[in-house]
Amino acid sequence: MAGLVFGKLDMMSFEPDPDAALMLLVKQGDHTAFAQLVDKYKQPVMNLVCRMLRDATEAEDLAQTVFVQVHKSAHRYQVSSKFSTWLFTIARNLSLNEIRRRSRHPTDSMDQPHPEQADQPQHQYEDTRTFGPTEMLLQGELENKIEEALSELPENQRTAILLCRQDELSYEDIAKVLDCSLSATKSLIHRGRETLKQKLKPYLRTGVWKQPK
Repeated sequence: MAGLVFGKLDMMSFEPDPDAALMLLVKQGDHTAFAQLVDKYKQPVMNLVCRMLRDATEAEDLAQTVFVQVHKSAHRYQVSSKFSTWLFTIARNLSLNEIRRRSRHPTDSMDQPHPEQADQPQHQYEDTRTFGPTEMLLQGELENKIEEALSELPENQRTAILLCRQDELSYEDIAKVLDCSLSATKSLIHRGRETLKQKLKPYLRTGVWKQPK
């Protein structure tokens, strides 16, 4: 009887969040439900991890590890927040662990040359949008400057900004992922945006990334 009541409480708690409903099915061993969650969130997780690590190859491996961890943790899953909040918390924690590991054991960086094209970075982000030749050049240059500016932000500000790009997450959700108060989260996002604005303004105005001295 207790298990039945608990199940009903779980059912009531996940109704507003269909992804939590799927995760509860995963908890019961439903592989199809897990595949649906992976299909929906693999790109958002990849985007977050890739921009935290700034290494597309490592990010792909780590994104897979995120979903392995999700599956391994399924038996402990409880609907205490949105599924996406729980998922991105796992992604952030694993990314931070990898960043700390790298600080102890430095590896190759995003800026190393491509083995066959010396003028191209070894790892590149895929962009499926369609631009003309001039637009592609400008768009690629701007994306590089945005990534450069993001990489210079403090970790909490950078992660907060990246999480803001996820439509699934509210300020409250981001606060839970970052494990800080709502007001602190809003402050991180505000300061991060202001810093990015100041860093990008001279490039957008003059075409020069750094202000001339």
